[in-house]
Amino acid sequence: MAQEAQKNGDLVDVLIQDHRDVESAFGEYERGGLTTEARRDLVDHIITELVRHSVAEEQHLYPAAREHLPDGDRIADHEIREHADAESVMKQIEGLDPDSADFDRLVRKLISEIRHHIEDEESDLFPRLRDVCSPQYLQEMGDKIVQAKKIAPTRPHPGAPDRPPANKLLDPGVGMIDRIRDALTGRGR
Repeated sequence: MAQEAQKNGDLVDVLIQDHRDVESAFGEYERGGLTTEARRDLVDHIITELVRHSVAEEQHLYPAAREHLPDGDRIADHEIREHADAESVMKQIEGLDPDSADFDRLVRKLISEIRHHIEDEESDLFPRLRDVCSPQYLQEMGDKIVQAKKIAPTRPHPGAPDRPPANKLLDPGVGMIDRIRDALTGRGR
């Protein structure tokens, strides 16, 4: 397990890689020229990755901020509110036809909100955690993030708990149901 954590990177490395991956998908969407089906598939992929990432942050990153930073409660609460706002937009996108104007408007709104969120984390939260947490702790947290993403939900659930312990208890079950729904509908293939 320690070897897997080393391979995965520390908390900050894992989350920054997620940011880069989703930014790449944002760029693909913004370039345009996609068929309706490709747009739907790409946006479903973006939503899946954002939900998995958010769940992992809510389970591990924000509790670490609360524990290790003097203003960690304020930071974590702010970041969780941003997640809730983004999740609400993702839920709206889910039910829309990819050819509708609202689909594109909401996807662009989501992209803008997530880019702001990424900037906040990478310019403030991540460097501060690196300053106060040991490399070993950050490695262990990186492994926990990777593991949490494997069993996390793949669809937005705005009413679901976003703080431990409730989210850690419920997310794996919701994630399993989402993956079954994805398999049955062909989402994410």
